[in-house]
Amino acid sequence: MTNRSLIITKVGKVKTLLQTIAITLVLFASSNIAQTADSMKVLTDYSLFSEYHKNKDYDSALPYGWKVIEANPTKFSKWLYYKMEECFWTLHDSSSTAQEIVKSIEDTILYFYDLSIKYREPDKGYFQARKAYVSELWLSLPADVTIPLYEQAIAWQPELSSFYYNRLGQLYINSDDGSNGLKEKAIDLYTILVEREPENPVWGNIITDLFGNIDDRLKFQKDAWEKDPENEKKAKAFAATAIQASEWDQAVAPLEFLVSKEPESVGYLTQLGNVYNKLDNGTKSEEIFARLIKLEPDNKDHYFYFGKALMDAGRYSQARTQFLKASDVGNGWALPIFYEGFLYEQAAAGCTDFDKKVVYLLAQNTYRRALNMDPSLTEAKDRINALSGVVPTKEDYFFRGIKSGQSMPITCVGWIGKSVTAP
Repeated sequence: MTNRSLIITKVGKVKTLLQTIAITLVLFASSNIAQTADSMKVLTDYSLFSEYHKNKDYDSALPYGWKVIEANPTKFSKWLYYKMEECFWTLHDSSSTAQEIVKSIEDTILYFYDLSIKYREPDKGYFQARKAYVSELWLSLPADVTIPLYEQAIAWQPELSSFYYNRLGQLYINSDDGSNGLKEKAIDLYTILVEREPENPVWGNIITDLFGNIDDRLKFQKDAWEKDPENEKKAKAFAATAIQASEWDQAVAPLEFLVSKEPESVGYLTQLGNVYNKLDNGTKSEEIFARLIKLEPDNKDHYFYFGKALMDAGRYSQARTQFLKASDVGNGWALPIFYEGFLYEQAAAGCTDFDKKVVYLLAQNTYRRALNMDPSLTEAKDRINALSGVVPTKEDYFFRGIKSGQSMPITCVGWIGKSVTAP
């Protein structure tokens, strides 16, 4: 082949390569333009959806929401599915919504929640619970369908609202036939709620109703823990029931076990300290609340309950220190000041005659200070009135030559270390 032929061949190959590159660039550019157009369309649809939603025009918002889901179900998933849900629920529950629209929502809602669960994975537990709820309440599906839906929601997101736990619990109770084990499941479920919300009596009362009475429930949970003494859930359930039943002595063992497992659990320590208080075990109670103060030095309740433990143990001076600290940490919390007055009232028993009356006056003044700090503290008002007949009278002051405004030191109780002013 001649040099001329070689050059022609090479030029032809270069030309072909350039044509290929040009075609590729055109196709790539076209693809990018199409993708850009699609992205703009999704953004426009979402903006329209959000604007209608913001203006509470939910009927107009929904078609645009569906367009966004169809085009890109993940792009705005953090907000889209929650806003869509609000549209559905508001329209469904509104008395002004036409029945055909309500029917359309009910026909669509499970599909919507399936999409929410699939494309908003971090919140799938919440959307599953909502799916269970509409299945139960809107669509009246049977318990054998709705129970697994609630169970899956709780499995995915155990911190779900107690509302959904209760819905499942009621389904268990209403579907129990005495042999399908649903009563036992209900007991387990409500035990979780008792542990979660120990101050809420509703859950414990439901469990008691399932057993018939609280004594049977307490015996059942005690036996369950004693057969499995390393089981923390059973210990918690037993302790919670013992506290609800005011069986303080029975609450000690499971709480001590739980504290041994979690020595820095504020919840367990607080419960145990309060139980010791109820049992008049001042030494143990003091020990627990001293630990709590180290764990949470800014928690006013720890100082307050430590003060009560010391008071019950007859250590009034130290109790006063804790009450004053509780009030200070609580930014002028009145209740500990009321208890400071109660300490003085109790201490007056160690005095006689006029000295006793002066200590009662100190107690009354302290109650009055607590009432000024919190006018709703009716206990303080009651004690002020109760002491009005035992404080010094005008005659007491006259016969002792005490003038108005004169300071009267308290000497009959050494730890008080205060004086009061004659009115």
